[in-house]
Amino acid sequence: MAGSRTYFAAISLFGSRLLSRATKIMLYKTLIRPVVTCGAEAWTLTKKEEQAVLIFEREIFRTIYGPKYENGEWKSRTNRELEETSKGENIVKWIKGQRISWIGHLERMEENRMTKKIFTQELEGTRRRGRPRKRWEEEVERDLQVLGVRRWRELVADKKEWKNIVRQAKAHSGL
Repeated sequence: MAGSRTYFAAISLFGSRLLSRATKIMLYKTLIRPVVTCGAEAWTLTKKEEQAVLIFEREIFRTIYGPKYENGEWKSRTNRELEETSKGENIVKWIKGQRISWIGHLERMEENRMTKKIFTQELEGTRRRGRPRKRWEEEVERDLQVLGVRRWRELVADKKEWKNIVRQAKAHSGL
């Protein structure tokens, strides 16, 4: 994973006492998260993949915040403590927000653009036996339902409104 290589290249910065936590978090958000989430707008995440990405992010936050001294001994921070310090913001919510942003961009595209043609094209043929894989559009629409967004195709035209929806998605606790 390229994100791991980026993290380990900068691990001395995250463990340094010379940098503030705010600076370390800014470094994470500007250096590592973009590498990890490159192309995430088109991902369909399974629960297992979501957990793997969250574990990676928590590992970085544990390095940034370090252990805590409690009752005469040093203890590693729990997942709940890390979630509270990050104010509920995590990489999975970021990815889902990026997907919602991308579906809005796709919907506003002109019909003659290749990306729009691929998005709206109906596939021919039959699918494999067994449970069908998750489809990207269905995943994004489910995320929009969790947010309580109805008639999203109509809301996409207003870019400011859509930007607010994307912002809500990145902060929503249910995603």
